[in-house]
Amino acid sequence: MKRVFFFIFVLAAAILAGGATAYTVIMLKTENISILQLPNPFTSSATNHFTSYSEQKYPDLTYAAENAVKGVVNIEKIEEVKPQYGRQGGQNPLFELFGMPQQGYGTPQPQERKSGGSGVIISSDGYIVSNNHVIENASKLKVTLNDGSTYDARIIGADPTTDIALIKIDAENLFTIPFGSSNDLRLGEWVLAIGSPFDLKSTVTAGIVSAKARNLNMIPSQFRIESFIQTDAAVNPGNSGGALVNTGGELVGINTMIKSPTGSFTGYSFAVPSSIVEKVVTDLKEYGVVQRAMLGLSFMEINDELVAEVGERYNIDSKEGLYVGNVDPHGAAHDAGIVEGDVIVEVNGDEITSTSQLLETIAMYRPNEKVKLSIKRDGKMKQFDVTLRNMSGKAELLKRGDGDSFDALGAKFTNISEKQKKSLQIRGGIQIVEIENVGVISKARIKKGFIITQINDTQIRSVNDLSRVTDSITYIDGIYPNGRGASFSLVQ
Repeated sequence: MKRVFFFIFVLAAAILAGGATAYTVIMLKTENISILQLPNPFTSSATNHFTSYSEQKYPDLTYAAENAVKGVVNIEKIEEVKPQYGRQGGQNPLFELFGMPQQGYGTPQPQERKSGGSGVIISSDGYIVSNNHVIENASKLKVTLNDGSTYDARIIGADPTTDIALIKIDAENLFTIPFGSSNDLRLGEWVLAIGSPFDLKSTVTAGIVSAKARNLNMIPSQFRIESFIQTDAAVNPGNSGGALVNTGGELVGINTMIKSPTGSFTGYSFAVPSSIVEKVVTDLKEYGVVQRAMLGLSFMEINDELVAEVGERYNIDSKEGLYVGNVDPHGAAHDAGIVEGDVIVEVNGDEITSTSQLLETIAMYRPNEKVKLSIKRDGKMKQFDVTLRNMSGKAELLKRGDGDSFDALGAKFTNISEKQKKSLQIRGGIQIVEIENVGVISKARIKKGFIITQINDTQIRSVNDLSRVTDSITYIDGIYPNGRGASFSLVQ
């Protein structure tokens, strides 16, 4: 039986699919049409306050659209690209190595790659929230406001596990969009998506909330947190980082991705809920790092197969709640008395029905804060007070500079099998199955397939152990599948 567990390394986008899109612009010409000129209530100077709401004056979605559009910006990312070596394109490294003349070779010219996205102004002094994938690897960021003014921006912080980033421009008295409650959204409720699809700035589309707490396994981080709001508001490349607002013009989500075979909108889009966004940007602004709370256990939704396998052993006869699998012996849940086979039914009195809901709930907390778990054990309800911990297993806040070892390594891993342990005569380890272009693994030129057994002074026996590495990575020890050991010392 194949079983999938979700580890809470919680606070834990997919990058919007690219691709050419064929479309036709139809120009409509009209003649001899008299247009009635109505007073414009938005001709006053820029302000941080919404125009007062009047149902008679704004019968549908115009109030939210005309106000919120002022707080959404266009973001242009400029990314440096390493020049390719070749004739007339750069220095040949072999010629350079042996001091030979560079005949026919020109000086390498720096190259730039540009891409676009959107952002939302959340403070009048220039703080803007967007997606991590919009600003990732940027050498320069340019922000264009709704009124056409342009500013250079700097990155305050980013969180790959939620795909949220915080940037800043030097400006004052900007129009802002206030945070609303994504928890209060109801299925069928009208929402607006505002952004710059295909570089069409200040585009507003409307739809309804189609679903909540969607987990798509699309954010490229092993410790991702996904609990998306699904809507049918049209979102396309360029909308990333833009606002999802309710009819009151409040920010209830950050539009993050579409799931489409063509790379363009096909009927549904997904946004990070404001409950997660507000927590992440607050942490980035105050601490410089996201304060991720961890329960220290794995869990899964209960299905018929699970009930058939372990239902009799643990007296599980219904599908309510989440089944607790492995419990970290050094984690918060273990110290509180939670064991394998328990079923999480409620957190702080709120019913838990899905993995994404639990991820989102715990993501609202910081290390050293307490939550009350209602657990069903052997058919009886029990209450447990759990003091949440940070990535290193301590009940204290992280400091600026404390890193996420997984993101720093820049690779994907899998736990090695018992057969590999016996064959290589090791007690455990994690094997590299994919390497990104940036990160410690790539810089150290460690090859795919290498099995990491130690990072710094921490023994690595499973992927779970990566959460205990919070200092800068200076040393990696391990072994290749052929039995050849290797050590890598990293110079900072």
